[in-house]
Amino acid sequence: MWLTNSSIGRKVIMSVSGIALILFLTFHGCMNLVALFSREGYNMICEMLGANWYAVAATAGLGALVVIHFVYALILTLQNKKARGNSKYAVTDRPEKVEWASQNMFVLGVIIILGMALHLYNFWAKMMLVELMHVGGTAELYATDGYYWIERTFSCPVYSVLYLIWLAAIWFHLNHGLWSAFHTLGASGKIWLERLQVISLVYSTIIMGMFAAVVIKFQLAALFCGQACSAAGACCAN
Repeated sequence: MWLTNSSIGRKVIMSVSGIALILFLTFHGCMNLVALFSREGYNMICEMLGANWYAVAATAGLGALVVIHFVYALILTLQNKKARGNSKYAVTDRPEKVEWASQNMFVLGVIIILGMALHLYNFWAKMMLVELMHVGGTAELYATDGYYWIERTFSCPVYSVLYLIWLAAIWFHLNHGLWSAFHTLGASGKIWLERLQVISLVYSTIIMGMFAAVVIKFQLAALFCGQACSAAGACCAN
């Protein structure tokens, strides 16, 4: 089958799975914005997307997309290295007009995967997984309190910095990957390519900006809260 056996087919799979993941990030980013304005509103969304069958099915589908995207990225990377042969050891300057992100997409992908593991530990394992396992007690009480976990996670400066690094890696990946995906699927020509590059820059900046705003807002809130509590001789409870 040409989709899996040819280089072009593999790139098509990469492009389609990548666009699907970008749509998920768009939804997730918009959802997270609610946490900036309303605890009740955000938790209502978290409860709706809890351990319901459709949320579990969507999570499984998302996981499959991530695996497909990463596996085909690995295949294409190894394929490109094999095609270069001994030339990969030659010392060359970076070609003109080749983006840094384009040359480091796989490295960025590895950083993104590691960040996803951290994200799953901080949120999915403490929310949907807890509901699915029916552990009961305090753990299940907070399973749909997404605001609590955001507040708790981003009160830690280490987590905040790690998340911002992760978001920066996703931004670089999206900025190149979005226009490249459409180019692979047939959007060609100098004029359209330049337009897609601008659209990708703006879109990826907006999406990652929404995520970063949540991290920064809650980290600043924790810092100001800590200062106020220190001045009052008390400590803030999460």
